Amino acid sequence: MGDRRFKMIISYDGTRYYGWEHQPDKETVQGKLENVLQRLAGTFCEIIGAGRTDAGVHAKGMCAHFSMDTELAPEEIKAYFNRYLPDDIAVLDLREASGRFHARYNATGKSYCYTIYQGSEKPVFDRKYVWTIEQELDTERMKKAAAVLTGRHDYASFCKAAARNKSTVRTVDTIEIRQKGGYITLRFHGDGFLRNMVRIMTGAIVAAGRGELTDQELADILASRDRKRAPATAPAQGLCLERVDYD
Repeated sequence: MGDRRFKMIISYDGTRYYGWEHQPDKETVQGKLENVLQRLAGTFCEIIGAGRTDAGVHAKGMCAHFSMDTELAPEEIKAYFNRYLPDDIAVLDLREASGRFHARYNATGKSYCYTIYQGSEKPVFDRKYVWTIEQELDTERMKKAAAVLTGRHDYASFCKAAARNKSTVRTVDTIEIRQKGGYITLRFHGDGFLRNMVRIMTGAIVAAGRGELTDQELADILASRDRKRAPATAPAQGLCLERVDYD
């Protein structure tokens, strides 16, 4: 009957994986999914994700697609994935898509959430999903720093090793900061994000919250397009990809 294209939404705990993209001799999310799909299809089928989360980063709504010659219903394929995937990866939704659908190239936006816990007591049950900071942060300063980073800018100062000839201009629509008890969440939405971009921006916003970086200094770093001037990258475990947008 020929290849059919499928779109799926995946949730995963990235703690023990070397990121999304498959790598030789390392466990990755893409690798686990492709191993299960190969068992079902009887041949290798590439699974293409909407992006490439780093080692240790989590996802609640990663989107991906693959093509396969099958007569199985989407519900049957989804059930097979969830039967054989490890407990830290789940397929939340799987449906047939247009043959022209592409999880990466058709994406129009992404939402990420970064979670911080501030306090001297260790968040034992959340330790794999937060950045623990003992020092109290000034959330008003953090919000002002976030405003500096919002908009359409060249984010070369806030990415890791951008590919040569690849644009580092992106639009970040919103950076929303909220505090509830000891937890501070930073929610980012934009048309796309560069490698490590959310984590580096988070590091800069936290530096502002500590009083180590003024708004003007942050604006100067943004304008400089020099990664060496930006603060250190925030730890991976606090970051989660929440949603990928499509028209």
